[in-house]
Amino acid sequence: MTAKNLDLAISLEAMEDDRKTRRGGSLLLPFPAKKAAIPSVDSREKLRILEALLFAAPEPLDEAALAEHFAEGEDLAALLSELQTLYAGRGVNLVRVAGKWAFRTADDLAFLLERQAVQQRRLSRAALETLAIIAYHQPVTRAEIEEIRGVSTSTGTIDVLLETGWIKLRGRRRAPGRPITYGTTPEFLIHFGFDTIQDLPGLAELKGAGLLDSTLPPGFSMPNPDDAPDLREDEDPLEDEPLGEDEEGPAGEDD
Repeated sequence: MTAKNLDLAISLEAMEDDRKTRRGGSLLLPFPAKKAAIPSVDSREKLRILEALLFAAPEPLDEAALAEHFAEGEDLAALLSELQTLYAGRGVNLVRVAGKWAFRTADDLAFLLERQAVQQRRLSRAALETLAIIAYHQPVTRAEIEEIRGVSTSTGTIDVLLETGWIKLRGRRRAPGRPITYGTTPEFLIHFGFDTIQDLPGLAELKGAGLLDSTLPPGFSMPNPDDAPDLREDEDPLEDEPLGEDEEGPAGEDD
């Protein structure tokens, strides 16, 4: 065999080995060298599995759902942190919302998708004010919402927010008339990109955004939002009874 034929045979043998490796599914594409170092192929494969699960999921996944695809005792927190680092600075980022994980468009690129976004319904100012009051003051009744807003709140405004899935009926206040109490849902956190309800902007942030007057009355403070699902001491569970409009007084007109 000539030297030329020997070189050709070696090249063909290498190509065949490469083809078999690809067919066996064990060939892994390398991650960018600048990313966090991956200690082993096994760890890299776990990251690929995690990436595929999160990419294909129609909604954010919590660690319990992800753990079903891994061996017991797997350190998912470390894997998620590593995957989050891998996607930092890319067009999509791995973020934690409402205690769950999902891929989201990078904040600085969101403007590129504004024209593609479909806006099904624009909330009225009354609905936005009501939603904000519920988020910060929950659990809260309609009468309490009206007291904070200074105007009556129509049943239609509450219904619109219930239809979005951002608020829910929590229970009944232990007060005359046993009015319904309202609170936010995990869908509220997911839609607005919050991990927990405590991530809502505070007093300093609202002032900085120009949403609050810089000259607030003395002693003014922001409530500490709490969306814990457990009923409070002054709440009773909901019962199977009609939810009439007259439970908290007549429905008024929103401003």
